Amino acid sequence: MKLTEILKSRGFSLSFEVFPPKTSTSFENVRRATEAIAALRPSFMSVTYGAGGGTSRYTLDIAKNLLEKYQVPTLAHLTCVSSTRETVREKLQEMRALGIENVMALRGDLTPEMEHADRSQWAYRHAVELVREIRESGAELCVGGACYPEVHPESRNQAEDIFYLKEKVDAGCDFLTTQMFFDNNLLYNFLYKIREAGITVPILPGVMPITGANQVERAVKLSGSFMPRRFMSLVDRFGSDPAAMKQAGIAYATDQIIDLFANGISHVHVYSMNKPDVAEKILENLSDILGKAL
Repeated sequence: MKLTEILKSRGFSLSFEVFPPKTSTSFENVRRATEAIAALRPSFMSVTYGAGGGTSRYTLDIAKNLLEKYQVPTLAHLTCVSSTRETVREKLQEMRALGIENVMALRGDLTPEMEHADRSQWAYRHAVELVREIRESGAELCVGGACYPEVHPESRNQAEDIFYLKEKVDAGCDFLTTQMFFDNNLLYNFLYKIREAGITVPILPGVMPITGANQVERAVKLSGSFMPRRFMSLVDRFGSDPAAMKQAGIAYATDQIIDLFANGISHVHVYSMNKPDVAEKILENLSDILGKAL
């Protein structure tokens, strides 16, 4: 099923993001974790790529398994950094052969070596080029893209960021998923600005449950996210107690999702980090709202 059909629904739904293993030795552990999340019957699941495309060969293996074994619609990430046009075309053909109908078109994270490399000869330097490639390939895929409520770290300001975001949407994105954020007001402000700029595709807010104090620094580094005082007070109070921090982090993410639902957003994407217990608890907290009996 294409995600555009899911996103048309007025009912509330949650989707979850998982990541593939870094090595073949950890494949079985990751497979079991992703299957446990799929068994919760989310609206769909997305499967990421590693930095520089390093885990790409496992992305489609995981996505295929979830689709075939649990009939959960899957969104396979595809990054273009360091890729050739031939490689991208091959991946698109493989997706269609496996029955995967949805692709997340991303530039991808740069490895330290890539950050200092000469990019002039790269086939793709920006995600918009990958979106155009997908559309020109003739692959009948639902195409998603990423957006940053708090400005892409490589943009000079939000106006420039939104300008390039519209270019990406105009190139063929069917929907956008946001980077994680911890203050919903930042998202609401962002949504107002992009609608004013003429971006009308569905937006999936991305929520990250922080269940360990050590995740905070990494989340800030990855996304540049603003950490509200309310959230940091939670970390200060419970960060030294793993069980309490986990419970508090899940409660904070649940509260974010409820607020999003209450303010007119029907579909939310959760960065579940391959943690079935976290995904299950959030669904349990929202069971009456979602109409799910776990």
